[in-house]
Amino acid sequence: MFVAVVDCGSFSAAGERLERSQPVVSYMVATLEAQLGFALFERGRRRPVLTERGAALLVQARRVCLLGDEWVASAEALRRGHESEITLAVDPLYPRDRLAAILADFARAHPTVPVTLRTEVLGGVLDVVLARQCQLGISAMVIDWPDTIEPREFGVLDMVPVAAPTHALALREGVAPESEVREHVQLVLRDPGRLTQDVDFAITGLRLWHVTEFDTKLALLRAGIGWGHMPLHLVQRDLEAGTLVKLRMPTRPGGRQGFCVLHRLDSPPGPLGRWILQQLTERG
Repeated sequence: MFVAVVDCGSFSAAGERLERSQPVVSYMVATLEAQLGFALFERGRRRPVLTERGAALLVQARRVCLLGDEWVASAEALRRGHESEITLAVDPLYPRDRLAAILADFARAHPTVPVTLRTEVLGGVLDVVLARQCQLGISAMVIDWPDTIEPREFGVLDMVPVAAPTHALALREGVAPESEVREHVQLVLRDPGRLTQDVDFAITGLRLWHVTEFDTKLALLRAGIGWGHMPLHLVQRDLEAGTLVKLRMPTRPGGRQGFCVLHRLDSPPGPLGRWILQQLTERG
């Protein structure tokens, strides 16, 4: 109730969230203050304001709440046994063939358990996991995850800058200077998700075309409209066939980063979700 009052901004709003009356919330917080021997909130104001001691305890209070949620969720998972369904959000950067192989094994072992897959770009994976719309998420983002999220890194993603063989940067000998690269259209993936909305990643050019999925970006690259960074596994056949070429860039010449599988701390996966999590981390 202490944390809810802080988050909601009032005793009455905290009561609505917790489905308790405002007097009950006020009484419980006052009881807590009596047990602690000092006030958590300054009285006599229109809205509750933390005291210096209250602010000092807030971080630990949040940690206690998270541990309590995790304990309750673990007990509930044990009580329920196997999940009735699996919901999984996947960044399109993750190789589809690898995911299909894991889910094919899952389907053979658990033919009656339905699976719902959602493709979410960049921050969209975190969005739907936080909103409890998916139990598990596979993300290619590198961020500081919220404290309500339990992440685990696995596997490797190779990114390469590419363009059509007729593109000026592909025809140029040697490494183009940064000033020249900026003059060419760069095809950029735009994240429509709430948490990283309108944020661009790995930007070099000044002339940007935005897309929200990789199939369109790949078609525009093949057409020679611009250049862009792409997952190696999505353009490997194009590189072998010569319909795209790898560029020599002065900055961000390509690189490797890990994927991350994540779930809410208060909603740990059950036996079936843990099996999928294990397969992801073992197969990379």
